[in-house]
Amino acid sequence: MDVMEMVEQSQDAATVKRVFGEPITHDGVTVIPVARVASGGGGGKGKQRGEFAEQGSGGGYGLGAAPAGVFVIKDGNVRWHPALDINRLIIGTQIVAVIGLLTARAIVRIRTKGRRKSR
Repeated sequence: MDVMEMVEQSQDAATVKRVFGEPITHDGVTVIPVARVASGGGGGKGKQRGEFAEQGSGGGYGLGAAPAGVFVIKDGNVRWHPALDINRLIIGTQIVAVIGLLTARAIVRIRTKGRRKSR
């Protein structure tokens, strides 16, 4: 596969249809799912010079998607409902807890050093 061919295929893969899903309508309510989509690619082509001269080539492509939420349309009003990413919530909570513990430890150390000097 040629590098330019790969670039064209990657452009076809990263379309609006990947971000906004097909609308779902039921009982006068329309729901449009939305995703975060990221894509990237790379490639190369070259020749080595010298005794072991060979042609080189390469390429790669990646596509990732995660749910972002849904748009809900009801009675002419549009509302955004974000998707809750539990993993991100747990990691954020852990980071805050670690920072809190390190801060508390530093405060305790400072106070104990101050008490030792005053004796």
